[in-house]
Amino acid sequence: MTTNCVSRFAPSPTGRLHLGHGYSALLAQDLAHAQGGRFVLRIEDIDETRCRPEFVDGIFEDLNWLGLTWDGPVMVQSTRREAYQAALDQLIEMGLAYKCWCTRSEIAAAAGAPQGDQPLYPGTCRGRADPGDGRPFCWRLDCAAAHGRAGPLTWQDAIAGCVVARPDLLGDVVIARKDAGTSYHIAVVVDDAAQGVTTVVRGQDLFAATHIHRLLQALLILPTPNYHHHALILDGAGERLAKRRNSPTLADLRASGLAADALVAGLRRGEMPLGYHLDC
Repeated sequence: MTTNCVSRFAPSPTGRLHLGHGYSALLAQDLAHAQGGRFVLRIEDIDETRCRPEFVDGIFEDLNWLGLTWDGPVMVQSTRREAYQAALDQLIEMGLAYKCWCTRSEIAAAAGAPQGDQPLYPGTCRGRADPGDGRPFCWRLDCAAAHGRAGPLTWQDAIAGCVVARPDLLGDVVIARKDAGTSYHIAVVVDDAAQGVTTVVRGQDLFAATHIHRLLQALLILPTPNYHHHALILDGAGERLAKRRNSPTLADLRASGLAADALVAGLRRGEMPLGYHLDC
């Protein structure tokens, strides 16, 4: 059976992969291959301050250990800045982006409701004149204006069903960082379109970001993939796995003597290694 299904795994090389990454990559590969489709790989390395070549090597090492295979060349975000700039230019020309000079402390002091782990931006610089002192700035999406232009939007999620997009829940997000010239939000929708991704498999922690991604897809006239936001893997303390928490890595599991074939077989059955469980 051959279909047009294309799934992807898109890690950032800011540390070694943990079990949650392996689980997500395995789900994405299996979904595509079960339908005779393609599984592609992308390295999301736009954060030059945290990404390291040795972590890119580690990604390949871990995926090979798990027995995962991908189709076609690996896309590398740091080589695609012109594509992200073109998308940003479109939004600027549409009058839907504005410069923001605020510091993190200023935003925290003025913000109200939280945006995940971050405060919701209060729109301080929307309509603000350039201070003219050369201070660095980022670009933010004027969410209300953008949503008004795009109109009502939905996306299809394998678990949540038909979801009504609510980009206002995230507010005027950064679409081009001061230090990177782009952001995760723009890069991911531009790259998913470029790689022909039809199904995005990723953790539930990124569900909220899809509200913004659906809006950007509409504004930039990009195709909207289906989504599968899977449950997260938690450790023995009930905390989700994260690089910033120094969660045990796949390399750690490998060094402990865990066999890759046994691990993969268990993950496919939804069975986690001792000390881990799904948040469901």
